Amino acid sequence: MRSTRHILAVTTVVVVGALAGFLGYQSAQHPRGPASPLTVVDATMPPLSGPDPVVPGQPAVPDTLPDLTMPDITGQQKSLRDYLGHPLIVNFWATWCGPCRREIPLLQQLRAAYHNDGLEIIGIAVDFQKAVADYVAKTPISYPLLIGEDQGMAAAQKFGMEPVLPFSAFADAQGRIIAVKVGELHKDEADYILQEMRSIAAGKSSMADARAAIADRLRELSVARAKAGNKDS
Repeated sequence: MRSTRHILAVTTVVVVGALAGFLGYQSAQHPRGPASPLTVVDATMPPLSGPDPVVPGQPAVPDTLPDLTMPDITGQQKSLRDYLGHPLIVNFWATWCGPCRREIPLLQQLRAAYHNDGLEIIGIAVDFQKAVADYVAKTPISYPLLIGEDQGMAAAQKFGMEPVLPFSAFADAQGRIIAVKVGELHKDEADYILQEMRSIAAGKSSMADARAAIADRLRELSVARAKAGNKDS
């Protein structure tokens, strides 16, 4: 399994669909390039034939949020750094992506549940402005959205990611990236990461200890979810 080849990771990969003009279905099946110390692959991921592909020059997940500026849903330019001072979940998604759509209610619940922490969710849509506007008109989203259009894939690469959706980067109020979860985010995973972020903010845990604890816990949850899925199949 690929999960045995990518240790020290905080990742679960679920990829559905493709977007003409942005992603090809085959190229979006698996993240490519070397894993970073912030990134594990879910036990639910199907095995690959042969060794993991490596893309020369593929960047690692950065230690801090990259400096990105994109238009919001109204067309106003916004920078990710405008949101520093809050713990953040930066969620890459698209309207055509089933797991992305399933995450939205959870993300809105997390924003409300961790309101006292100042948690903010930033959705970065690897999608067209019209598609996002049409979707939000039918399914309101309470957190800020930035529209990637042709900048979306370049933005994902600045996070050290190939174009697999969804993925969520968790960062503290200083913009330090604590974890990256690739694939549909689950409540137990999000709660654990956010609790570790609280420990860092309170000085009860170091960044290194929190990252290691998150990697271990998400791996355990991933394996348990995979086993439960196998029993149901």
